[in-house]
Amino acid sequence: MSAPFGRLITAQVTPFHDDGSLNLDEAKRLAAHLVDVQGNDALVINGTTGESPTTTDAEKFALLEAVIAEVGDRAKIIAGVGTFDTHHTVELAKQAEQAGASGLLVVTPYYSRPPQDALADHFVTVADATEVPIIIYDIPHRSGVPVETATMISLGAHPKIVAVKDAKGLPVASAQVMKATNLAYYAGDDGMTLPLMAVGGVGVVGTSTHFTGRGTKAMIEAFVAGDVAGAVAKNAALLDVFTGVFATQGAMLVKAGLAARGFQPGPMRKPLLSASPAQAATFVALLDAAGL
Repeated sequence: MSAPFGRLITAQVTPFHDDGSLNLDEAKRLAAHLVDVQGNDALVINGTTGESPTTTDAEKFALLEAVIAEVGDRAKIIAGVGTFDTHHTVELAKQAEQAGASGLLVVTPYYSRPPQDALADHFVTVADATEVPIIIYDIPHRSGVPVETATMISLGAHPKIVAVKDAKGLPVASAQVMKATNLAYYAGDDGMTLPLMAVGGVGVVGTSTHFTGRGTKAMIEAFVAGDVAGAVAKNAALLDVFTGVFATQGAMLVKAGLAARGFQPGPMRKPLLSASPAQAATFVALLDAAGL
């Protein structure tokens, strides 16, 4: 199975200054670290891990431009453009195309729970709006509705819908789609990377990969090379961090971990709050135990 955006992708958090304004310098510094040190093939900018529901369209464009200028010559930059409004999603898709994004991450419209024919229409409308390839983000526990297997198979026939960020947690259903289409499946839950690859997945769009990137990539490469035992061992070594990053909301713990490692990710934007001292200490202890 081809991996159109590489195999290791991190959904980057968005750094803010202490006053809550966008910190573009730190965003560029973090992007360079994720690509040059952690080994990411691509980054998602303006995803939900990047607190996209709280950033303005102008901030999204500025962030994309800054990161593309910093690392776009050595990594693919995928723009999160999904909203629960098709018209607004199309506007963000066109803005991302203008900024030079390599791909678009489009989440299932949330809260309104559209039926399957409406879901399919939404994704096709966005895919038809630009020349940039689409990753469907299937995360029913947050969006409220899954992209059902038959719907996903039909969407796989669209030439610009090329991949899925799969946070459904149903690898058999995902395998059925992979059997029937050429869609590249990326795990949307860090701990599901190896299980999903076992049925045909190509990699991960990760959260803990702000810290586990090198190890996760080594795990993926071991599996691709046929070293299943080695991949299992590497997965076991990182599993506590893969799962621990979601002990509370993932971006909160990533920012806490980054602050402990010398970065300046800044505060969360409400309604999210910064991780408590106890939450931060627990997560940093997991990083320490894993040698990260």
